[in-house]
Amino acid sequence: MNHALKPVFCAYRLLIRAGDLLQPLVLVLLRLWIAHVFFSSGLTKIADWDVTLALFTDEYHVPVLPPNVAAIMATCGELGLSSLLVLGLGGRFAAAGLFILNAVAVISYPGLTEATRQFHYFWGAQILVLLAFGPGMLSLDAWLKRWLQRHCPNSGSG
Repeated sequence: MNHALKPVFCAYRLLIRAGDLLQPLVLVLLRLWIAHVFFSSGLTKIADWDVTLALFTDEYHVPVLPPNVAAIMATCGELGLSSLLVLGLGGRFAAAGLFILNAVAVISYPGLTEATRQFHYFWGAQILVLLAFGPGMLSLDAWLKRWLQRHCPNSGSG
């Protein structure tokens, strides 16, 4: 190895190690951020159900579903899936559900401004990170996996 490059390689290795150590914390913060966005939206929907039904009837044009069914599914999804995401329980499942909700919101609401559309794209990208990496080591999924490996060693590593 070239002696002039050795400090660069050492610094790079240190940077990678720091990133590996920070990854669980970053994934927790990302889960909390995304969950907050969607949970807040769900709380807004249940705060005034008549307004929510009116929005789903007049403004949001969810394909295939009747407005009242779409309103119920969206509200339950936002509240339930974000709660799962916070806990990191079924983390990839919750992220996939929120990704679909986000995509349907972009497709079904023609009144989105370019700025709000960009927010949805940003949230979608963040959710894709959670889909790719999972909820991380600081999650109930990780705890459950470790527990199963200790208590059911022949169940596979799945």
